[in-house]
Amino acid sequence: MPTAKLVKHLTATGAALALLTAASPAVAAQRPATADAADRTTATVADATSPAADTWQPPLSTRGRYIVDAQGHRFRLKSANWDGAQGSWTGSGSTADPANHHAGQVSYGIPLGLDRAPLSQLLADFHALGINSVRLPFSNEMIHATAPVPDAAVAANPGLRGRTPLQVYDAVVSALTGDGFAVILNDHTNTSRWCCGVDGNERWNSSQSAQQWADDWVFMARRYAADPRVVGADLYNEVRRDVWDDPNWGLGDGHDWYAAAQVAADRILTEANPNLLIVVEGINWTGIPVDGLPHERPTLAPVRTLSHTLVNAHKLVYSAHFYGYTGPRHSGATGTGETHDPRYQDLSRDQLHQVLADQAFFVTTEGQHYTAPVWISEFGIGANETGGAARTWFGNITDYFADHDTDFAYWPLVGWEGHDDWALLRYDTAGRRYGILDSGDWRATAWNHLMTAPTRTGPVTPVPVWRMLATDHGDAVESSRVRAGGDWDSGAYKAACPDGLRLIGLSHTGGRGLCTDATGGDLRAAGNAQTVVTDERYVPGGGDWAGGYTKFQCPAGQFLIGYSRRGERVSAALCAPAGVALGRAGRTVWFDRSDNRPADGAGGDFASGHFKGQCAADEYAAGIAFTTRLGSAQGPAAVLCGPLRP
Repeated sequence: MPTAKLVKHLTATGAALALLTAASPAVAAQRPATADAADRTTATVADATSPAADTWQPPLSTRGRYIVDAQGHRFRLKSANWDGAQGSWTGSGSTADPANHHAGQVSYGIPLGLDRAPLSQLLADFHALGINSVRLPFSNEMIHATAPVPDAAVAANPGLRGRTPLQVYDAVVSALTGDGFAVILNDHTNTSRWCCGVDGNERWNSSQSAQQWADDWVFMARRYAADPRVVGADLYNEVRRDVWDDPNWGLGDGHDWYAAAQVAADRILTEANPNLLIVVEGINWTGIPVDGLPHERPTLAPVRTLSHTLVNAHKLVYSAHFYGYTGPRHSGATGTGETHDPRYQDLSRDQLHQVLADQAFFVTTEGQHYTAPVWISEFGIGANETGGAARTWFGNITDYFADHDTDFAYWPLVGWEGHDDWALLRYDTAGRRYGILDSGDWRATAWNHLMTAPTRTGPVTPVPVWRMLATDHGDAVESSRVRAGGDWDSGAYKAACPDGLRLIGLSHTGGRGLCTDATGGDLRAAGNAQTVVTDERYVPGGGDWAGGYTKFQCPAGQFLIGYSRRGERVSAALCAPAGVALGRAGRTVWFDRSDNRPADGAGGDFASGHFKGQCAADEYAAGIAFTTRLGSAQGPAAVLCGPLRP
């Protein structure tokens, strides 16, 4: 989210090294000067209305790079952020003084605008924009607040008087979904304070425990589980560095955003609401924004080598934020903390488009372990922006979104007239509306292009799913049916493919696996039967397919869905009975000395830096071979592959 304040922290030791916290991409923007009306274009927003409530059917899920509804039809997230419930206080001075709130807008911890316009008017204006969905931020503090909001906060909606912030949030969710909008819940802040500097909101577990954060998510997901048009859970906003530490993607410590998102996502899907899309944002900032010291916006780049696999393989959406005044290695700061790295608005059109692909849109490449929809859940610019570079950036990035049929959410949706010119819609104290629906707003040309450009609609054909299993720091049991059977190899790191997928590849070291439903779809028979294999009892006489190696082979008619390890050594193979006749297993794929994967590279590099073996897309894996020789790597050395059809 944009803000005019760069929050910084300085420490002095000996040589007095300045440690500057990373301003997020939504931090440190200086409010642009007001443009004269004569400088504005006369473009107007097209008269577009969102589909009626019955034109899309929840729940939503994913097919490759696309989000689809319950009928398998494309549902493109054309969204905007209705902020306020995450908090507006900037962190200094009295909370009662509007000057101490972002853009002078006191939100009272509820969505902005409820003091100025009735909900019915707000929803009608949202429809006029053409959006079909709303990202609705909240704070963990809001969830637990017990005091009712002041009457002034809901002056235009007197029926909401006397309600707590969470109860007002409930009413807003109900109104949105009742009017046909999809709602994505967004845990934006821990404390009800405007982010994104050193404010207790840097990470999901800043100013609260990771356990509390995940518990709150289960609470919120359960709270709206009966409302099918609450379609998604955006787990946390703009994960970034605090004073001392960076977040990371996969190190297994208390700052591991990859692992925390995995835990929360699976808890939401198994304990609260299995229908929700799970939105995981990339890392927003690491390092110290000082020339010569490491610093960057990793965004989604780490997904190339370590992607999420959820307990439902069709619920993951990745997310990223882009603002013109930030850059691939620029925090967005001006003055103190500003580096000489280019901002996005300093890049040429071609450079910007390449950076977007490198930082985020590579994820939409089909046939990879990381393939998922990418939702740009924040981008925006001010109506009073006069800078040529900033205006050009906005045109270039919306062109890219239009050309790439992107799911998006503009920041912000609602603001106060005379306060926040970034808002698409602004309301004065009498409820009169201003903004992008009026003539003269220069942003309208780009907005119209984005909203009216050709887009894929209708049925989306299912595509093969490829998902990574990573036992880097613990279990990766992503099958509900396997989980129902309890701990099948106590003390070992265990991995199991999501239901509907089979194990098709393994790494020699590192404990990685690859799952798919390619060619054969869901092979597993009904019920939760499974076989844990820890010896060679199922290797048929005369069927030594890996001479001199220990072989864990599935019983006839079964296939691999998981594995376990103790250190690097294979501990067990997990097999499930097939519901269809399988061909006889008989091809050994060795990978202890080099990669041995299909030439087409389907699934991608699921274990970067390690040797990998993989059956073909029209095969299943039926066994794992490994050595127990002293001094040798005791991870998988070969897999036994067989044809899917007899």
